Amino acid sequence: MKAVIQRVSESSVKVDGKLVGEIGKGLMLLVGIDENDEKTDADWLVQKILNLRIFGDEDDKLNLSVQDIKGEILCISQFTLIADYKKGNRPSFIKAARPEKAIPLFDYFKKEIAKSGLKTESGIFGADMKVSLINDGPVTVVMDSVTKA
Repeated sequence: MKAVIQRVSESSVKVDGKLVGEIGKGLMLLVGIDENDEKTDADWLVQKILNLRIFGDEDDKLNLSVQDIKGEILCISQFTLIADYKKGNRPSFIKAARPEKAIPLFDYFKKEIAKSGLKTESGIFGADMKVSLINDGPVTVVMDSVTKA
């Protein structure tokens, strides 16, 4: 699984012009699921994301996690994160998990995030989503459960 983690002061997602998810200060997550990903990948990402210290403390040092600040989380599925772009100029998405695997794994990921007790919202899997955010900092981190980086 891959995740793009963005520290935001606010973020929202609309589908067909209707607001389906909205958060204030916290994290907006773009999550891509590979055909070989399992629950262990989701578990690793969840723990890393919830404990990632990218919020400023009283000295403005990045020492606090989203849990420490009681932030909010918006999860957006994004299969394009699994793009293979090594050959040619048109990315291939052949390694992205098919919906029958990706949907349950994305739902599991969201439930595990929500177990933190933080407000957790999401877009709609497979929908044409319009995502808005105000990136705070900006602070953006990319994680990959396969490489553990």
